[in-house]
Amino acid sequence: MTSAAPAKTEYEAIIGLETHCQLNTETKIFSRESTRFDGDNPNTNISPICLGYPGVLPVLNEKVLEYAVKAGLALNCQIAPYSKFDRKQYFYPDLPKNYQISQFDLPIAEHGWVEIEIVEKPNTEPIRKKIGVTRLHMEEDAGKLTHGGSDRIDGSTYSLVDFNRAGIPLVEIVSEPDLRSGKEAAEYAQEIRRIMLYLGISDGKMNEGSLRCDVNISVRPVGQKEFGTKVEIKNMNSFSAIQKAIDYEIERQIEAIGKGEPIYQETRLWEEGTQRTKSMRMKEGSSDYRYFPEPDLPPIEVSTEQLESWKAELPELPLSKRHRYQSELGLSAYDTRVLTDDRTVAEYFEAAIAAGGDTKQVANWVMGDLAAYANSNNLKIAETELKPEILAELICLISEGTISGKIAKEILPELSTKGGSAKALVEKKGLIQISDTGEIEKIIDEVIASHPKELEQFRDGKTKLKGFFVGQVMKKTSGRADPKLTNQLLSKKLQG
Repeated sequence: MTSAAPAKTEYEAIIGLETHCQLNTETKIFSRESTRFDGDNPNTNISPICLGYPGVLPVLNEKVLEYAVKAGLALNCQIAPYSKFDRKQYFYPDLPKNYQISQFDLPIAEHGWVEIEIVEKPNTEPIRKKIGVTRLHMEEDAGKLTHGGSDRIDGSTYSLVDFNRAGIPLVEIVSEPDLRSGKEAAEYAQEIRRIMLYLGISDGKMNEGSLRCDVNISVRPVGQKEFGTKVEIKNMNSFSAIQKAIDYEIERQIEAIGKGEPIYQETRLWEEGTQRTKSMRMKEGSSDYRYFPEPDLPPIEVSTEQLESWKAELPELPLSKRHRYQSELGLSAYDTRVLTDDRTVAEYFEAAIAAGGDTKQVANWVMGDLAAYANSNNLKIAETELKPEILAELICLISEGTISGKIAKEILPELSTKGGSAKALVEKKGLIQISDTGEIEKIIDEVIASHPKELEQFRDGKTKLKGFFVGQVMKKTSGRADPKLTNQLLSKKLQG
């Protein structure tokens, strides 16, 4: 009797994200210097305050507090009526004070959540999941190092430091370890970015470092309550990189456990070129930072009146729009996701509907031909000359039978470039659709009479030739014949 093979251990990943968002204030978090750092000469937007000179006193930028509170509210967090700043001690060449002003035990916002939606395919119900937000706190950014030269052993031979970025305000958003896959983590990061863009408090450019995500990940056998050893991954500048790095790291850790190899608590880097993570350094614990209250900044107190005022200024957020578009407008989860991804697109879409455009037709044009035109010309939809009311007018011309969809597509570039009335352009160019049955029958008779060979082949069974005859009618009418009526009349005439 042979014994059964041991059951294969199934593992699950436990994932949390730390997301840093640069706030787009005009001045830095604790001083009056400009927040511009890319494009300006290095080390020009600096001062004794952001360089940490002895005796200088930081002053909190009130706009930073406003943006942080609004972000906390948008993430469904509880806003602390009393919070404070702390010093986070560590040495790094681009941190001029050798400490970072951050928040430790009393952050501005805690205990929130974000709902993510994963749409696998068009016309399918999305998978929805709430991801907890542990906290949101304010802090200052560090400078920027540029490594140069080349050494076969140590890599770079010198480094340059630019302190223009030092002191730019950040909010750090820490999630609960509720994520279970690279796909969920990438979607969570995208939702955070959408919210920041809707609020208008950050530009969310991952490729420029305005939004940065660090991933904490461990694996454990399914059913085990204790967490595995946590590994941090840095250096991911896109959502696809987040997903790929997590998926790689899950497999790496499971394989190591299977071989009996230890998992170290460390910081690893994602290498885009090799599509793998690489060990960078052993991970510090919070005790290594020796936090203590920042003595040069007073505590922060947010009054009920101020909180309510900022709450009243919040726009409708992506989650609310998605639910409303599906429940009230009857759009699919896929269409809803595309239309609400960018606030300006959602506002354009709603304005076109308000101007009288059919909801589904507006959605199709915004996601299809108009988006394609805008992308090919490096524009946002709202930056084209095709204003929402013009799109609504164009759609009404189609539904009324004044023009065909084909004609509408042909005049779209001119309307998008020059604007103006869609109806006036149609009349000027003589593009009004021919919908008179007698006129179309006459043209069909002429086309059939001119192509006896094709007619014979059609009646011998080559029914696909109907498309040829439709094309000839459209050619003869410069595309103005009503397509539906043309097809109906052709079917009768071709059958003899």
